[in-house]
Amino acid sequence: MYNRIVVFVVTAMLLIGLTACSDGNDKTVATPSGSASTGTGSGNEANHSGSEEEPPAEKQAGETHIYKGPLGEVAVPVQPKKLLVMNTRYAEYLIEMGVKPQFVVFMPLLEPEYRADYFTSHGVELIEYPQYEQNYELLLNLGPDLILAQGLGMDEAVYGQLSKIAPTVALDSGPSMDEAMPLLAELFGKEAEYEQAKSAFDAKVAKAKAQLAEALGDQTVMVLRVEPNQYRYLGQHAKMGSSQLLYTQLGLNTPPYLADAPDWFTSLSAEVLPEVAPDYIFIEQRAAEGMDSTESWNQLMESSLWKGLKAVKEGKVFPLATNDFVQGEGPVGYSRLIDYIVSSLIPGSDGA
Repeated sequence: MYNRIVVFVVTAMLLIGLTACSDGNDKTVATPSGSASTGTGSGNEANHSGSEEEPPAEKQAGETHIYKGPLGEVAVPVQPKKLLVMNTRYAEYLIEMGVKPQFVVFMPLLEPEYRADYFTSHGVELIEYPQYEQNYELLLNLGPDLILAQGLGMDEAVYGQLSKIAPTVALDSGPSMDEAMPLLAELFGKEAEYEQAKSAFDAKVAKAKAQLAEALGDQTVMVLRVEPNQYRYLGQHAKMGSSQLLYTQLGLNTPPYLADAPDWFTSLSAEVLPEVAPDYIFIEQRAAEGMDSTESWNQLMESSLWKGLKAVKEGKVFPLATNDFVQGEGPVGYSRLIDYIVSSLIPGSDGA
């Protein structure tokens, strides 16, 4: 009888010890997002072979990090599965750094021709969207787990509505590649990929700048924009992508008459064009939703002032599409634009 009691007590103690060990291993672990998940001990214990393997991706899927933007803080998924980008330039920047959005809002009238095929070839779904309106129901039906938008100039009410659909990053930036792309690299942990993309683009710019300097010397280049009832020209001092590209990165010379303009585009009377006297002209018939500049364009083309310009007589006037010039900023779009500028200003050249 005594032996049976001893066996019973020892068996009970062993069971209690095994239960305690199990409870110690299957404990709750806090993830970076503050949520809880269950684990089965340390990585070394789980890996019986002794190799240091990365944890399965599914264990990282719920992780987040905090982004502090101009409109507030947001918990950003480390591995978003349904990323919606509200800016096509941002989407191009991301793709060139190895981040593929699932959706991008797209306004066909404003986009350069290459970009629809570019997005489609990378598996990004184009969501046609109105230019001056919001369609929150459409975005909600997409079921995004992260929305990325430009923070500079964003309306707080729009941000509030987007945040109800999914965590929304209002990037503390405008649209320009130099400003936004490094911030996006930091947001998604793609700093090395950014440096690689930037180095390739900078090399192309440097090559084009050298070609243009050798071919043009001190000759001047004017960018003329035709709009309904007015004409405007591109200023060389504006902190905007196209201005920086032409007059800073590529080193083109603006006509002295226009040299002091501080704005991106400044109004100009057609009567002063003979005084401006540019050696080359890129001319843009502005395209925008609800805008028709046909009448202004025809008036200029038919005027004796225009026909008398040296650049016009010598065939040194080149069309410039709004879509490429404004919305086309990006490692892909601007590389194409550089090739067009070089091949236009240097006859016989295929670009940079």
